[in-house]
Amino acid sequence: MNKSDFSDLRAEFDQFVRDKCDTADCDTSSDNNPDNEPVPGFVDELTDKLLAPYHSGVYLSRLDIKRVAEAIDESIPIKERKRMIQALFRHTTRKAYLRGAFDEFNRHFGGRILIYTELAQAFPASKSIFEENIAKIKKTQKLLDQIAEDYEEIEPTDEPMMI
Repeated sequence: MNKSDFSDLRAEFDQFVRDKCDTADCDTSSDNNPDNEPVPGFVDELTDKLLAPYHSGVYLSRLDIKRVAEAIDESIPIKERKRMIQALFRHTTRKAYLRGAFDEFNRHFGGRILIYTELAQAFPASKSIFEENIAKIKKTQKLLDQIAEDYEEIEPTDEPMMI
């Protein structure tokens, strides 16, 4: 192949793009961005409580959230932690799905409680700090249980604005 073949191909491609995509039909704005999709009402409160160590007593990393998603057979991209939580719960319609996700978060919390307990025993001067974090974790676990208990399943055919 010679250079003129490539330039001819390039010219054809450029013409195609001008003819087909210089209209509003090819608008590539963020209308199809999944991050802009609405999320259920509980997700905002949940995100605030889970992602702030001040409230939950635990720092959940992106990897922790990814592991929770994989444990419940969900695939979410690694992004900001808030967007990952939103992606995890965006299409929640079943209580069993919600319970599975919360159980997996509780497993992570249980591991952190064990770590905090060991650290409190190893460093008695800092025991009050670790006990405070354990209390926050247990409070967060109760919040997750309450959300799962109060959750009402939505049928996929239901109109969300009519509920």
